[in-house]
Amino acid sequence: MRVRVGEHEVELLHERAVYWPATGTLIVADLHWGKEETFQAFGIPVPNGILADDLARLERALLRTAATRLLVLGDLVHGAVSASTVDAIAAWRTRCAVPTLLVRGNHDRHVPVLPLSWDIDDHRGVLYEEGYAFTHEPAPVSGAYTWAGHIHPMASIRGRGDALRLPCFHLGPEVGVLPAFGTFTGGVSVRPNRGDRLFAIAGAAVVPLPP
Repeated sequence: MRVRVGEHEVELLHERAVYWPATGTLIVADLHWGKEETFQAFGIPVPNGILADDLARLERALLRTAATRLLVLGDLVHGAVSASTVDAIAAWRTRCAVPTLLVRGNHDRHVPVLPLSWDIDDHRGVLYEEGYAFTHEPAPVSGAYTWAGHIHPMASIRGRGDALRLPCFHLGPEVGVLPAFGTFTGGVSVRPNRGDRLFAIAGAAVVPLPP
């Protein structure tokens, strides 16, 4: 779904990503690579294959948009990553070698230096580009429309006794928050303020919700 946000038109994708056609950039947030292993290490039963599924979805989004760059708005990893996770990402990068830039988030402190085999550039602080500001935590940046992640927004939809919680894009007048890209991330139900727009992800569709 194409929408105008700030000075540019972008496409909201059901893969939980934003595509910025003017620059060929695919934007994602909160991948939390390695989270399943972190939970398993504490004896919490979590199914295998989450990372592989998320990487496949990211690859599909890159191929479908023909993006020439990938921009990650923080929390690329969840904690200290194991050797098997490092190797899995490295193997994926051999197939998806699109230039990638990480704007660091709070969880990324667990990996002070990204593995060289991932070939991902590392940016600390706010990134400014063509009227947009890119960061991890959703706080307005003066003079720019801000894109962020961090809170994993979910839309609560109710009707006739049923309720759904769906990942969503939460676009405010000054800040746009992406849904968490990682499947195994949970989320926070958001309530829009006046002027906000919510777009829920329902299967292969992005659905605008009424104000």
